[in-house]
Amino acid sequence: MTIADYKQGLGDHGKDTKLNLSNLFGNVDSSGLTSDQFYGTALSLVYALHDAELIAAVEAEAQDKVAENVFGAAKLAATLMAMNNIYYRFVHLCSDKQFAKMPAGLRMNGMANPGVDKADFELFSLAVSALNGCGMCIDSHVGVLVKHNVTAQAIQTSIKLAAVLNAAKTARALS
Repeated sequence: MTIADYKQGLGDHGKDTKLNLSNLFGNVDSSGLTSDQFYGTALSLVYALHDAELIAAVEAEAQDKVAENVFGAAKLAATLMAMNNIYYRFVHLCSDKQFAKMPAGLRMNGMANPGVDKADFELFSLAVSALNGCGMCIDSHVGVLVKHNVTAQAIQTSIKLAAVLNAAKTARALS
């Protein structure tokens, strides 16, 4: 299954989502992201969305465009952000600030050596953090990306991928 195949199942209510998927996946070269960044971000997002058909479609699109290490780093980003986004969203939203002073005590060793460039992994993690709604994590990842001179366009594209892939999953579920 490809993105084109996946779009066929979105129904009339998914017309804008179909167009947005075509625009994003049809213009990777002008996205402001490298192939590793674009497909790694997309993979991280679909792994976080848990939609088997969408995973298959994005994996098929990425298959000949990125190395196996990008698939592994995408899975790592989805997994670590599943944990971190819950924990740090709690810390951020809780009115009792004693929790912000406590060490998290959560293993995150994979972040030190994710198997891809640090800025690429931060983009993957940012997009999943946006998907999961963790403001504290979003701020942290954007800060690291800015320090690595990642452009605003690249950051925006990662978030557009999160928005459109989330909409695709929703449109498909409603079809």
